[in-house]
Amino acid sequence: MIDPRAEYTRRREERRARTTQLQRRHVWLGNAKVLVVVAVPVAMLLGAAWQAYAAMGAALAILLAVHEGVVRQRDHSRRAEAFYARALERLDGKWAGRGDSGDDYADAEHPYAQDLDVFGKGSLFERLSVARTRAGATTLARWLSQPEADARELRSRQEAVTELKPRLELREALAFLGEDVMAGVHATELVAWGRQPAVGVSARMRLLAAGLVVLFLAALVAALTGRAPLSLALAAVVPLAGFRLAHRRSVAHVVAAVDQPGHDLGLLASVLRRMEQENFLNLRLRDLKGRLDVEGKPSSRRIATLNRLVEALDSRDHLLVRIIDPFLLWTEQLAFAIEAWRLRNGRDIQKWLEALGELEALSGLASYSFERPEDPFPEFVDGAAVVEADGISHPLLSDRAVANDVRLDQDLAVYFVSGSNMSGKSTLLRTLGVNVVLALAGAPVCARRLRLTPMSVGASIRVTDSLATGISRFYAEVLRLKKISDLANGDLPLLFLFDELLHGTNSHDRRIGAEAVVVRLVERGALGLVTTHDLALTEIVGKLHPRAKNVHFEDHFEEGRIRFDYLLKDGVVQKSNALELMRSVGLDV
Repeated sequence: MIDPRAEYTRRREERRARTTQLQRRHVWLGNAKVLVVVAVPVAMLLGAAWQAYAAMGAALAILLAVHEGVVRQRDHSRRAEAFYARALERLDGKWAGRGDSGDDYADAEHPYAQDLDVFGKGSLFERLSVARTRAGATTLARWLSQPEADARELRSRQEAVTELKPRLELREALAFLGEDVMAGVHATELVAWGRQPAVGVSARMRLLAAGLVVLFLAALVAALTGRAPLSLALAAVVPLAGFRLAHRRSVAHVVAAVDQPGHDLGLLASVLRRMEQENFLNLRLRDLKGRLDVEGKPSSRRIATLNRLVEALDSRDHLLVRIIDPFLLWTEQLAFAIEAWRLRNGRDIQKWLEALGELEALSGLASYSFERPEDPFPEFVDGAAVVEADGISHPLLSDRAVANDVRLDQDLAVYFVSGSNMSGKSTLLRTLGVNVVLALAGAPVCARRLRLTPMSVGASIRVTDSLATGISRFYAEVLRLKKISDLANGDLPLLFLFDELLHGTNSHDRRIGAEAVVVRLVERGALGLVTTHDLALTEIVGKLHPRAKNVHFEDHFEEGRIRFDYLLKDGVVQKSNALELMRSVGLDV
């Protein structure tokens, strides 16, 4: 087992030493260039022969080329050093707010994403994502928010992650491909563009456009060399103008259609090229790589060709190109070439991006697995719903997390968790929920052991009111409970996580409503945790016995401060710390 801290530190120091070495070479080459330049006037004063100037010119050209390469290598080495420095910061828990938060994928109506911190600053997505394309980020976001994979699929992901886990060079290389690739590559628009109906551009039109340009250039050369009158060149402009007028609509359509999806294709090609260079043993990874190759020509080369065409089309904004555009049919010929590319390759774009997205998502899980070598992969089983967690703790709390055991199955389906404020009830819900989400994405989990069936997840932990829509916190919770209840009717068993269930109403209605909700869910095969301050809810265990159990967290006062051990214990909590907590901050109660 590789120690990630030792490996990251070793690689950072190697890159740092390399950076220092290249910086010295950079300074030496810069001084050498200055000496060559200074030598020119000295040679003039000494009346040197032309051979001396030629030698100095050649030396300067060589120095310029070598110096440019050294600067490029130095910058690469610096970025590599920073890459491993950031990796060490992740191991120290200093990663929140420094990566992609995934806010674009956040949905306030999602049945658990907001409750379990799946997206946002300091979220699970930010901790996992190393994607350099929008396709990769979208795939990871889908795995974290839409866990529909079966046990076989999840085992396949685990095996792929295991092979990718030690490939630091791959993750290092991908990290340098652009400052922010995801901001530029519009995957959805690119796929939609590739599937648009044909515009009607034919090979005959392309040949005709090229022929008209050749005729014009021939007439122009003949006129300039005195072999033909200037009127011949002017006459050759007429068919060019007619061609532009006849095809202006189709050309405008092609140009407008490629504008948005054509951004930063060079970066996408670079990511594809780097993935194509990898050799895999795992069948899933080999299949994904195979999807990037069409008829013996890698997708990176095809995207690079499109990128060159789009960049040439964008050059129309330059003054010189604007001048020659009407005479060379610059825009028309590029538009026809882009449309021809789309007709040949457009239907394959989605396949390429899906394969790349999955490779990047798996790479993110592999990076996480490498940095947490003690975390095991969960064991997936078929059959009735089960969640057996030994020594489970929250993966985002680093070394501060306290481990507990949770075991739910059809014989014991629900825990009612009581305890005082800040004792760890809500954290227990999030701990179990986040680890199940990790497991259902194909990642290792923060536990000694986790055994479970594939399942859906529903949580009511961080439900809030809405002033804009006039929805109270209680009504928002009722709507969330209805959504979770509907999940229990799906194909997958449900894991439900309820924090302070129905605490926005009176104790009588709360008791009746909570019992009805939980009993119905358990009857449909669901498993879950319910936290409460209202000890009346702990009596629901009697209604469900032996399929429910009361557990609690404790606290005690020590030297005027509340102390928690965050360890789960059997039974109902026997005391509350609410009054002591109020008094500890100076309230007169």
